[in-house]
Amino acid sequence: MDKRLKEIIDNSGNVVFFGGAGVSTESNIPDFRSEKGLYNAQQQYGRSPEEMLSHSFFMQHTDTFFDYYKKNLIYRDAQPNNAHKALAYLEKEGRLKAVITQNIDGLHQKAGSKKVYELHGSVLRNHCMDCGEFYDTDFIMDEANCRGNIPICPKCGGIIKPDVVLYEEALDEACMLGAINAIEKADTMIIGGTSLVVYPAAGLIRYFKGKNLVLINKQPTPYDGRADLVIHDAIGKVMEIEQ
Repeated sequence: MDKRLKEIIDNSGNVVFFGGAGVSTESNIPDFRSEKGLYNAQQQYGRSPEEMLSHSFFMQHTDTFFDYYKKNLIYRDAQPNNAHKALAYLEKEGRLKAVITQNIDGLHQKAGSKKVYELHGSVLRNHCMDCGEFYDTDFIMDEANCRGNIPICPKCGGIIKPDVVLYEEALDEACMLGAINAIEKADTMIIGGTSLVVYPAAGLIRYFKGKNLVLINKQPTPYDGRADLVIHDAIGKVMEIEQ
């Protein structure tokens, strides 16, 4: 782990981590908002990812939504990287109190993290829009359970929707309040793998009143000037813990 970061963590009693797509890209999950992601979506569908991952598109073009969603947002073979593992280790040690993530891949939990606020939901959870029955990713990916690309509830025939917050949808209030509460109590906030431009999630930074603000991102962010430590590097490399 970066020596400067380690020193800050060693002198902290309450650390929270706030992460974005850059945490997952190191587990080979592409960022659909990246230049390449935007280009591929336009080439294949003639639309932007933001449009296809919107609530209205889901309602009006459900089959195309699922075609894009299954090909671009689900990576069942993805494994936690050094950043995920380091965070799980720090939580086990009692220093890290919460992970707040904009990612929807469930890799923090896979690494062993217990207290995770998933601001944008999770691809691992899906529910029937009519009867509320829950289904896992394997179920919705199995063509035998689908009409075209659309997963159908065997209990009532309703459409199964991923528990992912789509564009035009509100974030889960309880999740948001839990995240705010964790940030307000923290003496150190580590922000990693996010450009801090996606709102309302990026607005969470203003609730931090603690001592150390750490930013780890390959590219500069609008908040670099406010941070106590800025590291422009891959987060897995920066956070790797030698055990």
